[in-house]
Amino acid sequence: MRRHLAAAIVFGAAALAPTVIEDAYLLDSLVLILMWGAVSAAWNVAGGYAGQLSLGHAAFFGLGAYSAALFATRWELSPWIGLLVGAVLSTGAGLVIGYLSNRLRGPYFALATIAFAQVLQIVASRWRGFTRGSEGIPVPFRPGFWTLGFANKATWVYLTLGVALLIYLVEVYLEVSRMGYRLAGVREDEDAAQAVGIASRRLKVVAIAISAALTSVCGSFWAQYVGFVDPAYVFSIDLSILFALNTIIGGLGTALGPFYGSVLITSLETFLRAKFSGLAAGLSSMYLIIYGCLLIVVVRFVPQGLALWLGQLLRRRIGVARA
Repeated sequence: MRRHLAAAIVFGAAALAPTVIEDAYLLDSLVLILMWGAVSAAWNVAGGYAGQLSLGHAAFFGLGAYSAALFATRWELSPWIGLLVGAVLSTGAGLVIGYLSNRLRGPYFALATIAFAQVLQIVASRWRGFTRGSEGIPVPFRPGFWTLGFANKATWVYLTLGVALLIYLVEVYLEVSRMGYRLAGVREDEDAAQAVGIASRRLKVVAIAISAALTSVCGSFWAQYVGFVDPAYVFSIDLSILFALNTIIGGLGTALGPFYGSVLITSLETFLRAKFSGLAAGLSSMYLIIYGCLLIVVVRFVPQGLALWLGQLLRRRIGVARA
């Protein structure tokens, strides 16, 4: 109940923000926090609940982004169709990569997922006749719900909030369902889970497919929001690491953890980037150093993640108040 109270506070604050905030920069930051929180929560289905540390999830993000962008530009169809096609493609890709790598564990699985994302990046870069290669695809702004063209950032806040809530509910279901309990067993000790009759390999494949579909949906929304897609970014390992970092710092295997991680990392990154962007070329990357040092501090002193740490802190406060 307390966990849902925390979620109600977090998502309720996000829903109320556009009614009291008019600053475009702050609303843009809120959209990014919700967007990266939702993608990280999608990664959490495979990485947190199934224990599959994927560092190639940008592959599914890129598939979603390219599907929506290509449908909107090449065939002038609704990006909603591209979103659905991207989700189907990513589910299929998740089933294939999950099936081929379900015997791999730890770093071997991570390397396999990195290779998969790199292959897609090379294909998107070299297939210039279809994807425009490394030049990328500018997504034209066409106002309307059917074209996902919203000039008002408050609308994007509510749209990304809806996606974030959807993925959060998927994770809450995993935490209370039989499938979720089995995934937790596989994550903690796969050999023991197999010994008691749990089909661990099939479960991991299903978890990766669900995670891939949700990640792809986020990629489609991101492409329409930013208005540009290029292979060097949407298939990059940097993005995959960002999804994992948000989740690990926020709380691996917790429904709200990826959103806590996104609040910290995204707001910190946008603040530091804005703070140091006007400096000389040699100092313009200072924000990356500060950003990395703060991440090390968080991982060192709150290794269990912000979600569990905040939960423990809240329980102690309530215990002291009752005493």
